[in-house]
Amino acid sequence: MTDATVTFILDNLKELLLSTSKQISEVSNKVKSLSNDLEFFIGFLMEATKKPIEDLTMKALVKQVRQAVYEAEDIVDDYVIEAAKYKTSGVFSKMKHPLDHPTKLLSLAQKIEPMKAMVNDIYEKKKFGTVATQDGDGSNSAKKSNKAPKVEEDHVVGMEDEAKKVIDLLIGDSEEVQVITIAGMPGLGKTTLAKMIFRNPIIEFEFYNRVWVYVSQDCNRKEVFLAILEKITNVTDETRNMTEENLANKLLRALEKEKYLIVMDDVWTQRDWNDLQIAFPMNKRKSRILLTSRDNNVGKSDRCKAELHDLRFLNSDESRTLLTRKAFGSEECPQELITHRNHIAAECGGLPLAIVVIGGILLEKGNWKDVSQNVRGYIAEMDKEKIMNTFIEWSFYGLDYHLKACFIYFGMLPEDYRISVRKLIRLWIAEGFIQPKGEISLENIAEEYLTDLVNRNLVMVEKWRSNGKIKTCYVHDMIHVFCKNKSRDENFYHEIKRSDQIIDSSSNDAFRMYRGLSIPPHFLKNISPKKFGSNVRSFLCFSNDEITLSPVNISSIPKTFKLLRVLDGEPIRFPRFPTDLAQLFNLRYLLLSIQFKTLPKHITNLWNMQTLIIKTSSNALEIKGDIWKMIRLRHLETNASTSLSDLVSKKRSNDEDSLINLRTLSTISPETCREDVFERAPNLSKLGIRGQLAKLFEVKGGSSLFDNVKKLNSLENLKLFNDVLDVQDYKGKIVSPPDKFPLNLKKLTLNGTHLDWKYMPTLGMLENLEILKLKENAFKGKQWEPKDGGFPALQVLHIGRTDLVTWEASATHFPILKRLHLKHCTALIAVPSDLANITTLKKMELYWTNKMAADSAKKIETKKKLQHQQTIKDKGFKLSIYPPDHDQ
Repeated sequence: MTDATVTFILDNLKELLLSTSKQISEVSNKVKSLSNDLEFFIGFLMEATKKPIEDLTMKALVKQVRQAVYEAEDIVDDYVIEAAKYKTSGVFSKMKHPLDHPTKLLSLAQKIEPMKAMVNDIYEKKKFGTVATQDGDGSNSAKKSNKAPKVEEDHVVGMEDEAKKVIDLLIGDSEEVQVITIAGMPGLGKTTLAKMIFRNPIIEFEFYNRVWVYVSQDCNRKEVFLAILEKITNVTDETRNMTEENLANKLLRALEKEKYLIVMDDVWTQRDWNDLQIAFPMNKRKSRILLTSRDNNVGKSDRCKAELHDLRFLNSDESRTLLTRKAFGSEECPQELITHRNHIAAECGGLPLAIVVIGGILLEKGNWKDVSQNVRGYIAEMDKEKIMNTFIEWSFYGLDYHLKACFIYFGMLPEDYRISVRKLIRLWIAEGFIQPKGEISLENIAEEYLTDLVNRNLVMVEKWRSNGKIKTCYVHDMIHVFCKNKSRDENFYHEIKRSDQIIDSSSNDAFRMYRGLSIPPHFLKNISPKKFGSNVRSFLCFSNDEITLSPVNISSIPKTFKLLRVLDGEPIRFPRFPTDLAQLFNLRYLLLSIQFKTLPKHITNLWNMQTLIIKTSSNALEIKGDIWKMIRLRHLETNASTSLSDLVSKKRSNDEDSLINLRTLSTISPETCREDVFERAPNLSKLGIRGQLAKLFEVKGGSSLFDNVKKLNSLENLKLFNDVLDVQDYKGKIVSPPDKFPLNLKKLTLNGTHLDWKYMPTLGMLENLEILKLKENAFKGKQWEPKDGGFPALQVLHIGRTDLVTWEASATHFPILKRLHLKHCTALIAVPSDLANITTLKKMELYWTNKMAADSAKKIETKKKLQHQQTIKDKGFKLSIYPPDHDQ
């Protein structure tokens, strides 16, 4: 938040001093003084916001300082843009329009002097309250050394019996469609219970067509229908443009002949349910609909039978068990802390979310005595919802300062929104929340921050990646409300939900001060500088609704929000590249959905860019801009085969215009894999190549383009997509696959390469390879016999559509394999039985194979269960087969 704002100002001031030294030399000392004052304010705000501010004078001063920082940011950013325009203009233009004397910078420096004096006075008189000690009796026993042990969410305290009751309702004998509602107050665990049921093997077996969808308070029927359709059928652009009624009819037809389970999480009102239920056929196939709601009345229907499961609070034993698990990562509590634990658990009133949040505080800080003594004071004479909000606030003020902005940022997302961690981290970096620490990459620092928030139970994990890292995450709806309110208090963020908010906004001064906006795409036809403040730095669109803007509306975005740093416009279709967009010199994160094939040269003007994501309807993209001048670029991602113009001049030295921070380059054409490209991107960790891969591997003059890829010593993730219509055609066939790959690869994905299984030992030699994904027709041939000693580090193996018939494998071929996924391997007659002897193998998934393969997998499951009974510490083995009935 404010500290990130000051960081940006300081960076821009440094840039100003370097790039416009002649123009502002006479005031450079004042500018440097301004930098020092702003850094001083960071320290003040960090100290002042360690706990809730009760003193009204102090509260007013904090607000005043924060406002001064925002004003400083506006002035400096404005001046940076003018300086950038001046620098790139021609000689005649510079003479005609000289860079204005920086009087605003001078007046700003003078304006904040009295404020600095007030802050100094506060420090001298020691008006800051004493911060509560972080350590209490027995704290050393509770502190953890580094990271919290990961407690699996599937094993939820006190919900096993609840889950069984609901599962019995779902798999009952009635042929008719039934609606079951799990109801209860916020924080009681409705979603957790529903998720536990959804993932239960019995439910997975009973319902092949099962879909989870989030509804939330702002129920959008179209988005709900689309979300369900995306899980059960192919959704085209034509489908996305359908009306709600047509989508409901399409969904009705798609489910009419199927047995289905639809889980609708967080349905707020009966009216919402009435609007949604018209899309579900009342077939006689034992179909079920499971709802979660705060309202016991939600789910009633004249069309089918409805059941209510009223979720109970935790009892004393369950409360103590859950608190111990969240605070220690186990169910063992040190003897000296049992009294504190029992008291804290009792005061939480059986509310799971309250216990979880308090557990996070204890896990990180270990201040058991302090929490035990103060918990009653925090919750006296409050209802349970107020108690929950108090605990969230308590946990918030216990966060380290650098985590507060990252946490509050979840308020910028829609309620119940599951965000990709990759996207979240890039947004955090672009917003300035992540600052360098030694040699650690910004992405790794951000991952540590997210893990910290997860450990504190403030952020929930939705999905894990195959390598054990977090894939998607979200926050509980009560925590989301807290984050939104906190960001609103600091003029940090505003979400526009209704068109009248835009109409009325011109008379609302507070609205014009927000630094971030989230706007549905169809409201963009009404934006203008008159209706919005020029202070907006982040502009986000989260919606399934897509819109193609007119040229006038396109130009209105950069004209209205000229100081933007983040522009995420995925639902907005740009029929042409807006020239004005290249004037947004402060942009650090840009996601564009385009309908053209070429990015023009002036994309290079965006020299501050860190993350550039282009989604195009074309299968090929050309970037004419010289990306090597975008010196801060960290991630360049496209969904099409992308060509980079060969603009590298021979006069440039190898060290000049190198993108040393570039981590992601995906997806580029084989022809772009030139030596000069990778020399200027030496630290790539992720690379995607798509096109005619035969050109990539073809040896000419003793070398191939792929030889340039092999030299990337930092490369960990490589994706190769052979994009050809006919692989039998000479131009499309890979005649000479590479004999070596980059040595440090951890993840390799192949698609459409049609390689022979005899080539597999080349991949087996990769000593660091942990994940191997063989997508559609990556390998061809009826037999695969792996060689001993290969794949020493492989943990995840995915085999997609293939004509493979027989496969022999054992622990000597995959010594530490953990997960195996087989998808559309319809010719495979058996899963190798010796895989049962791989002690590390925990999960196997078969999707559309055949009955013989399914039967062989079940035999492996039986053998693994016998092993599990003999090994107490073994967490067990899970087999999933889709569809469950292979006799059809």
